[in-house]
Amino acid sequence: AVMLAAPIFAQSKNLLIYFIDVEGGQATLFVAPSGESVLVDTGWPGESNATRIVAAAKDAGVKQIDHLLITHFHTDHVGGVSALAAKIPIRNFYDHGETVEHDPANGQKLWDDYEKVAKAGHHTIVTPGFKLPVKGLDWTIVTAAGKMIDHPLAGAGRANPYCAHFKPQEVDESENALSSGSIIQFGKMRIADLGDLTWNKEGELVCPANKVGTVDLFIVSHHGLAISNSPALVHALRPRVAIMDNGAKKGGTVEAWTTIHSSPGLEDLWQLHFSEVGGPDHNPAAELIANPNASPDSAFWIKVTAHPDGHFEVTNQRNGFTKRY
Repeated sequence: AVMLAAPIFAQSKNLLIYFIDVEGGQATLFVAPSGESVLVDTGWPGESNATRIVAAAKDAGVKQIDHLLITHFHTDHVGGVSALAAKIPIRNFYDHGETVEHDPANGQKLWDDYEKVAKAGHHTIVTPGFKLPVKGLDWTIVTAAGKMIDHPLAGAGRANPYCAHFKPQEVDESENALSSGSIIQFGKMRIADLGDLTWNKEGELVCPANKVGTVDLFIVSHHGLAISNSPALVHALRPRVAIMDNGAKKGGTVEAWTTIHSSPGLEDLWQLHFSEVGGPDHNPAAELIANPNASPDSAFWIKVTAHPDGHFEVTNQRNGFTKRY
């Protein structure tokens, strides 16, 4: 009995993170040591992505989504909420507030469909500084609705030398710029997930002073598109590992890949898909890619097992390859 109980007890101390392949959207499942679950976004509409999320939840022993955080109201992030809610209970909903994109056939419909589902649970509009109530995790919203935290997080606030070469891009008035971004602390490990936050808003967050500090794991912004992932942000975060929610034909741009790959202290960049635009010179080694072929049928995830002392393992479901950091 003691021998059987030991692995269960050991697992209960860890944070599990599943990077679910939703074909260039985002659906990232966090399962805290307490057993509470947080899902960041739901991917595209349709049964297939909802089925993939439920499969990851089942692998983690999760029977409900305790907290659903929607970073912003674009189809590849919130489109799957109705299909998912039909397959697994969702208790609490968090978002930045009503969409700013009111095209009846797209933005407004996304909001209306989401709001209908959210009314079945507890709905909270988050603002910078909000703490997601997850036992065992210190989950801080650092950006929301185009606004940033007023004061640096604990241990952050140093001048950012990478701001010297930061040049703003064209103003982004889309939902991307309103993304609800998070810094998640688990023991000694820190994780950044900023949704699809775009270039100029990144500058507001880390220039002239870096308000969020450094992280161990960076969930690559905006699927690896070049309108996000500025050097001022990525190099200031100084991640040990980056994981990209890209698709074969979406994200994974040469510009963003180069910025991330050259970030000081980076050990590895993992990807959900081989990026066709990146080609052989701008993709990681095959063992770090969950889905190396363009076929949408494999749907392998990347899984992170994080430990309170700060070390973590990343595992490729496709081949079982695991690396410790």
